[in-house]
Amino acid sequence: MDRFEAMSVLLAVVEEGSLSAASRRLRAPLATVSRKVADLERHLGIRLLVRSSRRVELTDAGRDYVAASRRIIEQVEEAERQAAGEYRVARGELHVTAPIMFGQRHLLPVALAFLAEQPEISLRLMLVDRQISLADEHADIALRIGHLEDSALVATRVGTVRRVICASPSYLARRGVPRRPEDLAQHDGISFRGFAHSPEWRYRRDSTAFTVEPRQRLAVNTTEAAIQSALAGFGVIRVLSYQVADELRSGRLQSLLADFAPEPMPVSLVYAMAEPLPLKVRSFLNWAVPRLRADMADLDTKTT
Repeated sequence: MDRFEAMSVLLAVVEEGSLSAASRRLRAPLATVSRKVADLERHLGIRLLVRSSRRVELTDAGRDYVAASRRIIEQVEEAERQAAGEYRVARGELHVTAPIMFGQRHLLPVALAFLAEQPEISLRLMLVDRQISLADEHADIALRIGHLEDSALVATRVGTVRRVICASPSYLARRGVPRRPEDLAQHDGISFRGFAHSPEWRYRRDSTAFTVEPRQRLAVNTTEAAIQSALAGFGVIRVLSYQVADELRSGRLQSLLADFAPEPMPVSLVYAMAEPLPLKVRSFLNWAVPRLRADMADLDTKTT
């Protein structure tokens, strides 16, 4: 039995949540995945997984073994990267993650231009509206919006985004323009879930912060759906400035209560502390940081 391969299969099963999902990820027959996990359990003389028809759960011994296996695999991968010369030449796979809309509009163009300049690097760009663990997902760099909580990561700020409350001119003509946050209590609101740092209905007055929410008329699960609903005149939304930059610039949406907006949120590229830093990571940071800063500065000018 190849124990290293069995560890990798076990981690895939745990990360994907089921044997069938792991088989699809590994592009291996389900019977092969199941057999490798069973062989590993037989070799160790313990039960690692509790299997059900849909999901698998780790036993206590399984949790300890998976944690140790993850450390071992990361050490082996690090040794392979060093042996492959990632610390001498910018090469290898670079894994970057970002929120979906920001990644599509701002990070992807920068990343494609970077790839054109770095033929020895391949890029895996994961766009997802949740904050992932760099270690768990084996990600090299993440773009984060909001104040950072993980002090173990190194952060380089590339700009800020503002929380924006807005509505369509047709809605405002029908319902009136709110002049104070308290006026929103008489308005229809569109709420959504799906973004890791969804802006709250929070405002500033002098040195105090307070919250007033409109009546929830519609709830959706994506930012795009909320914006389309606001454009159709169904109510007021709160989003981040980059998400409605085009709509604000064209006048299809109108910003509201800007004088009461909370402080902008930082936008940062974060990565794990390492010495030395792999050249593929350093090369991407050197390329992306000045370009994203210029892009964010231009965006801020167009949305204020």
